[in-house]
Amino acid sequence: MAETMPPMHVYPCRVYYEDTDAAGVVYYANYLKYAERARSELLREMGTDNSSLLRQHGVVFAVKDCAVTYHEPARLDDALQIHTRILKIGGASFSAEQRVERSGRLLVGMTVRVACLDAEGRPARLPGALRSAFASRQESLSAGRMNGTEHR
Repeated sequence: MAETMPPMHVYPCRVYYEDTDAAGVVYYANYLKYAERARSELLREMGTDNSSLLRQHGVVFAVKDCAVTYHEPARLDDALQIHTRILKIGGASFSAEQRVERSGRLLVGMTVRVACLDAEGRPARLPGALRSAFASRQESLSAGRMNGTEHR
């Protein structure tokens, strides 16, 4: 998991009928589901997943804080991209910026702090390999900033 990773993870997502209200507009809480799926796919890209983390390390994740800003609505059949980048790595948590976009246009922006918990719900340290993978993404982001190639 420790090899250099791209700083931004992009998860493609389609808006289905079940995601919308009668007018075909995405229900506001569904953006949180899209962001959760994107974080799960980020873990997979880094060589692990939620069930493996529980099985191998006895840890699970829970959202501690989430700040969301809604700019524009997504609609039925839109092709969305959820961009995720790791902002901060703590001892028992990490923070991420997530952006829901359609064709490069920002629809929803959020900052999420995710806590690492043991099976009893107490704070637990992030597994070392996961911490290294997150750090690799941060290093790639920092290098991009220094080279002027940072992704949004």
